[in-house]
Amino acid sequence: MGTLIALANQKGGVGKTTTAINISACLGKEGYKTLLIDLDPQGNATQGLGFDKSQLNGTVYTILSGDHSLSSIIKPTSYPNLYLAPSNRELAGAEVELIEVDSREYKLKEKVSPIKNNFDFIIIDCPPALSLLTVNGLVCAEKVIVPLQCEYYALEGLGELLQTVLRIRDNFNSNLKILGIVLTMFQHTNLSRQVESDVRTHFEHIVFKTVIPRNVTLSEAPSYGKPVIYYDEKSSGAIAYAQLTREILDREFR
Repeated sequence: MGTLIALANQKGGVGKTTTAINISACLGKEGYKTLLIDLDPQGNATQGLGFDKSQLNGTVYTILSGDHSLSSIIKPTSYPNLYLAPSNRELAGAEVELIEVDSREYKLKEKVSPIKNNFDFIIIDCPPALSLLTVNGLVCAEKVIVPLQCEYYALEGLGELLQTVLRIRDNFNSNLKILGIVLTMFQHTNLSRQVESDVRTHFEHIVFKTVIPRNVTLSEAPSYGKPVIYYDEKSSGAIAYAQLTREILDREFR
């Protein structure tokens, strides 16, 4: 059975989409058939895998707003075992339209359930907000990974996100668990080291050992429509995401 993992953080610019793209690509490279669902109206995961957001003939909005199946919009990527359910700015309209829909929190789960067992992993890239789309992603998922940048306001908002996860678990999805917090944008500065120390002190058991560095290659790769492991596999960013993926697999299967 496929494992459903949501990437969530209501703060923008924390490396959430970068993490979603790269762990998905690494899982595919490891031989796991992986689907990345772009649940963010910005469509950055879609663009980061080499798709033109303006030339899509089926998106996540298509399935959430109508009777289309998820399988009808899934597209193979240029990378081994990696598939994409793409999005663009049309998805922002789903926020308004879903308000009037019965059981609106379960809409994505209803679409994912029929194809869940077709994949080893399904990764959901949630938008940077505690919105109805994010709620759909968390209701659909079994596990949550929280990217957290190594910067001054790192812990700001984390408590609110964790409370949201608890509310989702209590009211909509009793199976939801936090798989881990991944520290991103690490630099060899006193500030980054202090943030890492604080996060590990407060959340010792759920913080991944792997830390993702602030790396130029990670910033460049999306502009070429490539995951970093296929852009420069020897870069520190590529090595870090490969290590993180192994940690995820260890936590999933231990």
